[in-house]
Amino acid sequence: MKTDYTRPLDLKHGHIDMNHGGGGRAMQQLIRELFAKHLGNDLLAQGNDGTVLPVQPGRLVMSTDSHVITPLFFPGGDIGALAVHGTVNDVAVMGATPLWLSAGFILEEGFPLADLERIVQSMAAAAHGAGVQIVTGDTQVVERGKADGVFITTTGVGVLLDGVNLSGAHARPGDAVLISGTIGDHGMAIMSQRENLQFAAPIVSDSAALNGLTAALIASGTELRLMRDPTRGGLAATLNEIAQQSRCGMTLMEAAIPIQPAVEGACELLGLDPLNIANEGKLIVVCAAASAEATLQTLRAHPLGRNAAQIGSITDDPHHFVQMQTRFGGRRMVDWLSGEPLPRIC
Repeated sequence: MKTDYTRPLDLKHGHIDMNHGGGGRAMQQLIRELFAKHLGNDLLAQGNDGTVLPVQPGRLVMSTDSHVITPLFFPGGDIGALAVHGTVNDVAVMGATPLWLSAGFILEEGFPLADLERIVQSMAAAAHGAGVQIVTGDTQVVERGKADGVFITTTGVGVLLDGVNLSGAHARPGDAVLISGTIGDHGMAIMSQRENLQFAAPIVSDSAALNGLTAALIASGTELRLMRDPTRGGLAATLNEIAQQSRCGMTLMEAAIPIQPAVEGACELLGLDPLNIANEGKLIVVCAAASAEATLQTLRAHPLGRNAAQIGSITDDPHHFVQMQTRFGGRRMVDWLSGEPLPRIC
């Protein structure tokens, strides 16, 4: 049966079809009645092939992320909020203020319009909460079976003020390594949903925009070296990246790393290391040792940093190893993740 694109979208029962990516009336209707309805703003309303952005003082920071998570909806969030949070955070940990996002959607033929609207509404709420605008985008439709419902790519632009210069290369021996809260929440929330695992305490994703927390750290005036969000590969991969960039080593204290009991128990059950599990709302901070206590206080004063802890220190190590002092007094290597224990988590 031929679809009548002169009638309003059936957002309750309708589905994506190939015409929604064809550039014609159906695609314009989808943009107008779904995307613009929820994401609309003056910049997006320009309606051109690109958006003209106002010039801002300072330097520009740009980052991009693609999101292919399964399932699309999970405890604590969905692919829409995640797509906003992930890119906002990548800009924010550079010390910049995120301002604008682009959003590219790859939609699978047959995907329910009700689910797409739910995702777009979630993106709108996440963008509003983070104080950013989605100012341009693109939509493509692929044949049934050639995607997993929806993939989203977001690119973010922010402004970095003069005098702020954070980088993994700036860590130096003696510096303190801090984490803003418990690790592994996002990855294990995805795994529990995907595998229909039931735990005594529910595990909820930590997906959140960190730009309010990073702004508070910048404003505090403490001697920061770098900030980083430990997403894919978890804490272990991110700390190894920092060690390679700085050409230093690192010693962690296992007992100091905050992990929710439910997450720790789930990892033990599944044979996973929580250090390798993705996070979507946590922040690693490396700062001068003399600033560690003040930085911790700033973190703990924010709702997203109330469980912050110092988990280790930077060391002078020509091999750039990340090592851990275990609860039992021994030491072990914290290496890069080999393989991917949790596919499609970000």
